[in-house]
Amino acid sequence: MNESRPKAPTAVALRTFETSETLAAALAARVANALTERLREVPRAALAVSGGATAVRFFEALSEQKVDWSAVDVTLVDERWVDEKSERSNARLVRKCLLRNAAAAARFIPLTNASPTPEGGIDEVAARIETLPLPPAVVVLGMGEDGHTASFFPKGEGLAEALNPSTERKVAIIRAPGAVEPRVTLTFPTLRNAGLILLHIEGAAKLRALHAAEQRGPVEDMPIRAFLRGEPLETFWRV
Repeated sequence: MNESRPKAPTAVALRTFETSETLAAALAARVANALTERLREVPRAALAVSGGATAVRFFEALSEQKVDWSAVDVTLVDERWVDEKSERSNARLVRKCLLRNAAAAARFIPLTNASPTPEGGIDEVAARIETLPLPPAVVVLGMGEDGHTASFFPKGEGLAEALNPSTERKVAIIRAPGAVEPRVTLTFPTLRNAGLILLHIEGAAKLRALHAAEQRGPVEDMPIRAFLRGEPLETFWRV
């Protein structure tokens, strides 16, 4: 990194890439290796991924990795409560970009259903998540410039429960000013207990936000902080 780039947070194990393509290839290889290692120990492994445009190249690269995908359960870190036909559906993105090539053999567990509201569908979603081989082998997080990760939005309704390290719930509903639709998210302890947690961000603004999150302050103000108060967070960053 040259001097014009933002300083990396010390609570982060930063891996820097010059292009989205090289980042995607390295991140895909890291995830594939972790899944393969877990499958040497257990019959099935769970992978929780984040959606959004940043994930597309990573999904495409991961779909070609040599993993026993028939033994992998894929789910989402969080999801907008929209129909899967919507352009804003993370499940739609996963089906289109990840569940193809070798990864077509994986089992996918979405976080929505036909209920018109998340309150009406959350129990079914929670029951699905209970069928996963928890804790997940790998979680891949994203982050917004406001410091949110998963659907842990600052000032979000339901945020306290979702971030509660003692909650027994695996999923939570979030409504927030920064989110257009209501969302369902895996709770913090469900994500925190994963065998491997990775963060995927791109651009200088995201790294500056991550650096700000490293500073002292309430977790609720920048929820990515919940994942920075432990082992250094392995972060894949494109300049």
